[in-house]
Amino acid sequence: MWRQPKAVWAVAFASVVAFMGIGLVDPILKPIADSLHATPSQVSLLFTSYMAVMGVAMLITGAVSSRIGPKRTLLIGLVIIIAGAGLAGMSDSVMGIVGWRALWGLGNALFIATALATIVNSARGSVAQAIILYEAALGLGIAVGPLVGGVLGSISWRGPFFGVSALMAIALVVTAFLLPATPRAAKATSLVDPLRALKHRGLLGVGITALLYNFGFFTLLAFTPFPLDMNAHQIGLIFFGWGLALAFTSVVVAPQLQHRFGTVRVLILNLLAFSALLAVMAIGTDHKTVLATCVVVAGLFIGVNNTLITETVMKAAPVERGVASAAYSFLRFGGGAVAPWLAGILGETFNAHLPFWVGAAAVLLGAGVLLATRPHLTHVDDPEDEIDELTDEATAVAVGSDS
Repeated sequence: MWRQPKAVWAVAFASVVAFMGIGLVDPILKPIADSLHATPSQVSLLFTSYMAVMGVAMLITGAVSSRIGPKRTLLIGLVIIIAGAGLAGMSDSVMGIVGWRALWGLGNALFIATALATIVNSARGSVAQAIILYEAALGLGIAVGPLVGGVLGSISWRGPFFGVSALMAIALVVTAFLLPATPRAAKATSLVDPLRALKHRGLLGVGITALLYNFGFFTLLAFTPFPLDMNAHQIGLIFFGWGLALAFTSVVVAPQLQHRFGTVRVLILNLLAFSALLAVMAIGTDHKTVLATCVVVAGLFIGVNNTLITETVMKAAPVERGVASAAYSFLRFGGGAVAPWLAGILGETFNAHLPFWVGAAAVLLGAGVLLATRPHLTHVDDPEDEIDELTDEATAVAVGSDS
């Protein structure tokens, strides 16, 4: 799995830096609120604008990539991230940062969906191995992001934004030189193809599950720093532990559980465990030790879920992988967009316990949706050559019907 072409490693490195952006702002949420006299719900919009734009923009990634080629799409996405992160660091108001984070989200959408499809299509070995490699990059980026954010944020809340901009500039150069020119797709993807793909009940069910799961995930990510009430460096270390746990289970534990018990069964049990953990956080919100411990433990469940649900998406429907990725990402980032803002509102209006209860309920509902979708996912553990054959046949039929 680890013997891959240089192009795959180039995209994986850029993915690490891209995913750093998710957790990088976590340690500086409270410092930003204190420095700019903002409320938790206002600061949480840094996540909401980022995720909302990313989710909607996922619908255009396939259309853009199929017309100008994956490499150009990746490079454009990286340039936009560099601009968005740098301009956010130069802002003097919360809403200014929120706006530039939205631009950052557009760049991330172009990059992330294309990166996943590029790694899956270019990597040696099976789809499962390629996704593990992608999730390893995701886990490493998420782990390092809070640590870098905490270190730079202890100097200034602007530091993490400028740090991402500089690292993305390096990723831009690496991708430009190591990733070979990629041709445009034989058939251009339509803007409605991702939405059309959701007619497949398996993909739709997994997408809704991911939306609800991400509701709990981003409640933990965006709201927990406020009841923790620690400095940027301390929060960065806690979420660094969370990211390491996530990276470990996504690469090492998830494949073993999948092989022994089956993909869907592991996902359902994992979602139930994550929901129970959020309930513990709801009960123990006033105890910093409980919250910090639960954040790290949550990484174990999130790592398993990220790897297996991403692989399930790639196999859930007989559509092109780029289209499936865009459709799934459109739904899942919807949960990531709403959760931070709603958690801030609930915490301000009622109490700090309620956001975690709502997050736990959303993840529990996600487990129920996946259980109901299970009859449409019986094929996800089939040998990959059979799944690829079905996908190729479906793609051929779609091309023939459009011609």
